[in-house]
Amino acid sequence: MKYLIVGLGNIGPEYFHTRHNIGFQVLDAFAKASNAVFKDSRRAFVAETKHKGRTLILIKPTTFMNLSGKAVNYWLKKENIPLENLMIIADDLALPFGKIRIRAKGGDAGHNGLKNINETLGTNAYARLRFGIGNEFLQGQQIDYVLGEWDGEEVKTLPERINQCILAIKSFPFVGIQRTMNEFNNK
Repeated sequence: MKYLIVGLGNIGPEYFHTRHNIGFQVLDAFAKASNAVFKDSRRAFVAETKHKGRTLILIKPTTFMNLSGKAVNYWLKKENIPLENLMIIADDLALPFGKIRIRAKGGDAGHNGLKNINETLGTNAYARLRFGIGNEFLQGQQIDYVLGEWDGEEVKTLPERINQCILAIKSFPFVGIQRTMNEFNNK
């Protein structure tokens, strides 16, 4: 069985350590822990790993955040992966820093990457793991905050929170979305 795990972010060194790129950061850590290597491919950086007999295709779209749906749609079709085997990792301003919220479906909550994926796929019925980045910004400073780098305290806690995401991603193919939600949403 194949699963498509998508980390949302923007390509380029100026975005590498930003809050908006947590999806890329999670997949980079996942690939490193799995000895998988990303290769530049069509519409995404792609790595493949196996975990307990399941094949996980990891992608980091190169279409930029606002056009993420193109990469997701392409790789779902190319790898013949059903929608129920898709998980998207994205940042979330509405959650406190480091909080993980996993859902089987849902709206975009103002996230342009999720909005484009919903529009491109014609549905919002796919698993998503939202990583809280907090909302510690002044009115009118949202873009600077989201595209800003993690602060010192966040940097200290980030590896442990990313590790929780990796465990949740590994759980998804084996126990399904409901049990993964039950286990990880309150940690």
